Amino acid sequence: MIQVGIFTGVFPHPLEERAKRIRGLGFNTVAVDEVRDLPLEEITPQLCKKIRDTYRDYNLPISVISGYTNLVSPDIEKRDKGLKRLHRILELAWELGTPYVATETGTFNTESDWVGHEKNHTEEGFNEFLKVTKEAVKIAEVNDSVLCLETYVQNVIGSIEECKRVFSEIPSPNLKLLLDPTNYFEIHNIDKMRETLDSIFDALSEKIVIAHAKDVKGGKSTTEARFEKKMGTEDEGLSFRGVGNIELPAPGLGELDYPYYLKRLVRVSPNIPLIIEHLTEEDVPRAKKFIDKMLIEVGA
Repeated sequence: MIQVGIFTGVFPHPLEERAKRIRGLGFNTVAVDEVRDLPLEEITPQLCKKIRDTYRDYNLPISVISGYTNLVSPDIEKRDKGLKRLHRILELAWELGTPYVATETGTFNTESDWVGHEKNHTEEGFNEFLKVTKEAVKIAEVNDSVLCLETYVQNVIGSIEECKRVFSEIPSPNLKLLLDPTNYFEIHNIDKMRETLDSIFDALSEKIVIAHAKDVKGGKSTTEARFEKKMGTEDEGLSFRGVGNIELPAPGLGELDYPYYLKRLVRVSPNIPLIIEHLTEEDVPRAKKFIDKMLIEVGA
């Protein structure tokens, strides 16, 4: 059956208190954020072991590590810093008990790590992305870890075809997909929910190893201003809620066809981790109850 987890960064508490609260809410896996923004020199085997053992003490195996960084940031100093951190996490992934390290693909936008840019979907942009991704995959191959790409329509890799091309260009078992179906929706396809979900799963199922649980809905994003306050900061990935005519709220607050999504997902991997995101700590009980209800409904 599908395992329900959550990003540890949703809980702004010290390590052990985080683990205690997450376990108390009935989760049985986590996506670890603890090393996501640390300086390179602080990401040590000793720290990783402490994080791993703390969550294991609370019966919370780590399913994936947040290594999120803008792979194609136009700020070269920032890009290099993020890539070095990602490489270090890939080197130490097994010290955290899992091979899976997740990152976004990034954007050439100068103000945000998530908002679109005219260079994102160009051949030049793709080739630049391909170069840095191949370097990261080589690190993963040496350390038997797995780089998991989370794509997004406004980023350099966003469409199903672009995803397929990446896996064709880098045919490595150490490169996989972190699936968030809401990241593939725009105004032109949000009313084609099942058709779009089928297209994603039909094309990419064999690459999916981790899945996310948030939501999507059309209409002017009421949280756009809140998001923009954090543009360009290290908190942006955790605060991002959609922009323009697409909103990306917490699970159960949008239009995603969850029963259909979960029916397709469970056939990819019956025990796949499903990680809840885009919410505050106060909203976690509601979101967890919603996901549990959906899983019971579909028998997953």
